Amino acid sequence: MTRPASVDETLALLAGEDYLAGRPLATAVFLALRLGRPLLLEGEAGVGKTELAKVLARALQAPLIRLQCYEGLDITSAAYEWNVARQMLEIRIAEAGHEAGREPLLRKLYSREMLIERPLLQALTQPVSPILLIDELDRADEPFEAFLLEVLSESQLSVPEFGTIRAEHPPIVVITSNRTREIHDALKRRCLYAWVDYPDAARELDIIRRKATGAGERLAQQVVGFVQRARALDLFKAPGVAETIDWANALVALDTLSLDPQSVSDTLGVLLKYQDDIARIDAGAGAAILEELRAEGILERHPA
Repeated sequence: MTRPASVDETLALLAGEDYLAGRPLATAVFLALRLGRPLLLEGEAGVGKTELAKVLARALQAPLIRLQCYEGLDITSAAYEWNVARQMLEIRIAEAGHEAGREPLLRKLYSREMLIERPLLQALTQPVSPILLIDELDRADEPFEAFLLEVLSESQLSVPEFGTIRAEHPPIVVITSNRTREIHDALKRRCLYAWVDYPDAARELDIIRRKATGAGERLAQQVVGFVQRARALDLFKAPGVAETIDWANALVALDTLSLDPQSVSDTLGVLLKYQDDIARIDAGAGAAILEELRAEGILERHPA
């Protein structure tokens, strides 16, 4: 599929995959596609950063290659490693056949066929431009960022024993970070940047209509109203959009037509992931939110 020619087309492209982006985020996506620059997305967990990369892959009909970052991530897991078993086999064959010459054997041992591709190298060798998702970069060690600079700047990877591998079809790179630590300026300079925030109530309601189709309009409004107010509390981890969708679908699975104290209490483990936050909602904050919803007419005083 051809890439969008404008910000409006980008908004429509994402909406076609049920991803409702604000105009600033759609502008960043459009520019990343148009300029061929990596896109760094920062924001709280669960606001849709990873989902954006998945949606782009579907919308552009491009392969999605995902590198999930973690502490201790190294080159052999992220980029490439040598096929040691096959190299050892070649050495034994050479010894058994008494093949002469060290240089021919070394060329064979460190040939392109001996490289095992990991996500970064895979992204450089696709027949079409893939979406390369470098997910939760803030979880990786800082030195790993320096290794990424060549890939991000030149769409190439240098293998000391072999040479430089350049992408014929450069990947579309999406990097996500939950800001558990700051990403180094050297990497940020190579990227376009967008902060992905929680949606406002109107957009989150539209998201629920699309992602939790079994929820009636009344329940959808109540779920969004409750979550929007819960985020204003001083919780250890405010619920993201992903949790809102999960909660709405869980309530539908329980045949809940309208929120009440019991249905909220029974399902808080879907919406919140820390016991202290659950205890706070159960201890009275949840009841206060429900009362606010009643006062605003979103929740009936005597639901059926």
